[in-house]
Formats: sequence, structure tokens, C-alpha cells
Amino acid sequence: MSAIDPAARLIEAEVEAAAARERLSATLGKLQVKLNPRTLAKQAARDVADAGNAAAQASLNTAVRNPGAVAGATAVAGLFLARHRIAGLFRRKPKHKPGHRDHEPGLGPQD
Repeated sequence: MSAIDPAARLIEAEVEAAAARERLSATLGKLQVKLNPRTLAKQAARDVADAGNAAAQASLNTAVRNPGAVAGATAVAGLFLARHRIAGLFRRKPKHKPGHRDHEPGLGPQD
């Protein structure tokens, strides 16, 4: 058996238990702070903002290195957005049908 008497072992075990409780309490406090929904939301917002800033900076650097490609992409996007108006410039106007009157007296604002 051990040379330490049971009373000393009990005191030592109580001291160790108290220290373990203190460590556990400190760990739980840190976890509560880290897992707080508000803290998590703030951290996620910071991470998203940092990623967005990094992506914007990378895009800007690419645009500075390749201005021709940026101009081409901008032109293609503009043509795509204006495709209906551009197509309208090349459409044929409908011909009037025989017997069709553009204006009948008394029916419009042109009277």
C-alpha cells in the first residue's frame, strides 16, 4: 500500500477535484462566449466581409493587368442587355394590309 495516509490522500484528491472544477468552469465560460449566437453572427459577418474584400481586390488586380479583356467583357454585356433594342433596328416594319385605314375620323385624338 501507499505510505501516504488516507486523510492526506483525501485532501489531495479534494484539491485536485477543486482544480479540475476551476478548469472546467473556465472552459465552459470560454465556450459560452465562443458559441454565443451574436458572437457567431459577428464572426461570420467579418469572415464574409473579408472574403468579399479579397475577391474584389483580386478582381481589380486582374482588371488592371488585362484592360482589353475587361473592355471586351463590358461590351459583350452591354450588347446582351440591349439585344432587343438592337434587333428592333433591323426588323422590317409591317406593311399595311389592303383596305386598312390608319385613321378613322371621330375615333382618335387626331381629330
